[in-house]
Amino acid sequence: MKHRIVVLGAGYAGANAAGRLAKRLHPADTEITLVNAEPEFVERVRLHQLATGQDLKPRALADVFAGTGVRLRIARVTAVDADRRIVEVDGTGGPDRIGYDTLVYALGSAAADCGVPGVAEYAHNLAGKQSALRLRARLADLPAGGTVLVAGGGLTGIEAVTEIAEARPDLDVALATRGGLGGWLSEKARTHLRGTFDRLGITVHEHTDIASVEPARAITTAGQAIPAEITVWTAGFAVHPIAAATTLEVSGTGQIVVDDTMRSVSHADVYAVGDAAFAQGANGTPLRMSCASGVPSAYLAADAIAARLTGRPVPPNKIGYTAQCVSLGRRDAVVQWVTPDDQPKPSALTGRTAARLKEFICKSAAWSISHPTSMAPARRRHVVQAEAAVTV
Repeated sequence: MKHRIVVLGAGYAGANAAGRLAKRLHPADTEITLVNAEPEFVERVRLHQLATGQDLKPRALADVFAGTGVRLRIARVTAVDADRRIVEVDGTGGPDRIGYDTLVYALGSAAADCGVPGVAEYAHNLAGKQSALRLRARLADLPAGGTVLVAGGGLTGIEAVTEIAEARPDLDVALATRGGLGGWLSEKARTHLRGTFDRLGITVHEHTDIASVEPARAITTAGQAIPAEITVWTAGFAVHPIAAATTLEVSGTGQIVVDDTMRSVSHADVYAVGDAAFAQGANGTPLRMSCASGVPSAYLAADAIAARLTGRPVPPNKIGYTAQCVSLGRRDAVVQWVTPDDQPKPSALTGRTAARLKEFICKSAAWSISHPTSMAPARRRHVVQAEAAVTV
């Protein structure tokens, strides 16, 4: 009987995990099923571009995984029974159950309203393709002189506000951030960032918390009203709630707690990757939600699963960071060099050179999705003692 591996989610982490498993394990011994709610891979790191009117290259998952041996199932995951090893889904054929021997949980994250009144009703977000398209339509309808507020000064917020300001210089665009603008960056990067905001005419509200969002404005905790015919909420992300409803051990954020090989600390047959995992890098620092964490964690989990199933040594955890890349429109960017535990170094690339490097990194990440079996050794190994392997 074949060893059944089910991968939930086909974002950067899930798609890479499925492809790498297909490249490492022999199809005579394994059956790999990839479950995803949508038929296309969503290039999430470019959703701010989609929202401002740019079109993204479509990547149908059926085409991506054709000939790889990975079985694609377009369905929405509704529940996971980690004790009985069953995933419940709802697809075009209606509700169904999928059994597994090894599960890779990669359902990722979505926008979180952080309990702020009005966010769910009035704010837009960039956590998914459909939400980005809704923002795109709203921006297209906004006449010259309209007001846009991006709430949240992290990577997503900075990329969104600069993209909008560059694409629509006729709008009054602002950013609200709880801290200082780019406060986690080096002095060189912060100086460049402020210069870019000045060039694009972006108003910055630093050390500002949003208390509520209304149809045409946002109210700060200090009682200030910021005009905003469109509010874009980038102030928080939350993981899919399914894991927290299982018997899996999860963190306070709902992420699955995993060991150094991305395996659940409570269920040896479950692995979590990407945003869904509460994991530590090689230096013991918790990984942040990002593509920079998701892809390496997917590779590590796939390699660990393959090693355990084929009786080979489990690889060490070497996940660490090199840089934080922030696009500032299409021709400008900051590439902040960081330590393995994600602390900024004094050096950074800025301007067009940084923009070209950021674009190369984004294209490379998309290429790895489009060529899912190219990023691993070619030899597919046979499973040995599968039942013992998953309980080690």
